[in-house]
Amino acid sequence: MAASLLEPPFLSNHQLFSTTHHSFQPQKPIPIYYYVPFSRSSSACPLRLCAAGENAESSELPPPAKAVAEDSVQDNRVSLERSKDRRKVVKLAWEKLVRWSRYWRSKAKTDVLERTKKVVVLGGGSFGTAMAAHVAHRKAELEINMLVRDPEVCQSINESHCNCKYFPEHKLPKNVVATTNAKAALLHADFCFHAVPVQFSSSFLEGIADYVDPGLPFISLSKGLELNTLRMMSQIIPRAMKNSRQPYVVLSGPSFALELMNKLPTAMVVASKDKKMANSVQQLLASRNLRINTSRDVTGVEIAGALKNVLAIAAGIVEGLNLGNNSMAALVAQGCSEIRWLATKMGAKSTTLTGLSGTGDIMLTCFVNLSRNRTVGVRLGSGEKLDDILNSMNQVAEGVSTAGAVITLAQKYKVKMPVLTAVARIIDNELTPAKAVYELMNLPQVEEV
Repeated sequence: MAASLLEPPFLSNHQLFSTTHHSFQPQKPIPIYYYVPFSRSSSACPLRLCAAGENAESSELPPPAKAVAEDSVQDNRVSLERSKDRRKVVKLAWEKLVRWSRYWRSKAKTDVLERTKKVVVLGGGSFGTAMAAHVAHRKAELEINMLVRDPEVCQSINESHCNCKYFPEHKLPKNVVATTNAKAALLHADFCFHAVPVQFSSSFLEGIADYVDPGLPFISLSKGLELNTLRMMSQIIPRAMKNSRQPYVVLSGPSFALELMNKLPTAMVVASKDKKMANSVQQLLASRNLRINTSRDVTGVEIAGALKNVLAIAAGIVEGLNLGNNSMAALVAQGCSEIRWLATKMGAKSTTLTGLSGTGDIMLTCFVNLSRNRTVGVRLGSGEKLDDILNSMNQVAEGVSTAGAVITLAQKYKVKMPVLTAVARIIDNELTPAKAVYELMNLPQVEEV
């Protein structure tokens, strides 16, 4: 037995294997099939690998091929049925949404717009002009008076129907007129849009207070905090009017004046402690291209609108320093948290800060080049001096003035705001943008709140 194991596996005639051994008899070639689906809708098609000289045209598919083909057809049928079911569910959901929308549109009141005869806009800047044009388009018979201080702008609006300073290529509706006479502008007005920069609002309003009706609703378009007093517009306007009951509404949200002028879809929020007043302004403004939500959280809407300008400067600095997308996302997320911390301490609702006037406005201002405050930040990050930047701009970047007020508020409410504090120090020329980034990155590692 042991000897046989050591014998070589070939015969004396040098044949490698004996042809009589069953294990080495030539076998009939076994065809091998590969099943390849050529498309999503087709059955699996078998490809046969043939032996040399064998006829490639096979007769009937072997049983496994039939089974696979039948299973594939069944799977395709099931998939098609599921696709039809999904489309049906989506279609039904959309139809329900459309019916709901039609129902509420049929109930929507239009009496405010119908009985409104005159609207006054205080200020001849870009957003005031855009809002004047929007309201004028709502009703051709409506009289829109813009109270401006620049005689050249006044003349261009009345003669050329355009704001030569901000929108020289956009024609204004013919029912928009401009004046430098406050008494004439405010006489018999039904609504008043306030579009004067925050830092100049108190002195401006005190100068026209004698011509303002005590019941005239003010709709504030201005975003920011008064530098020395830390007041919001909801506090500035009643104080300047010497009327604590002056009707007040704040309008805010992600909205560039240029896109409003171009009638692009926009969504904003009107907030007032008086729900009926908020609904009235909603009726006045809501249109096919402007969606208006209502809120009672005046503090939340105003604080978010003010602080997002400071955060936009920080975002611009990151862009100017070429720090990349990771840095931008981290900074804006941190800034959103800081705004939430302060606003909720001041009585704002957290839901407001995640809505249009909060997160919506922050995203627009921090990430889009049309933002004035972001532009200031980009130029600061690129090494320009703040005075040179401001002197070259024809519009006010409210975040520059608001930054210092924000830090004072943070100290008052005992809230730590590292990103917004860094912006204030850069604006005060106490810290370079690069140094500020280094300091922020070296803050202690903490639990996310």
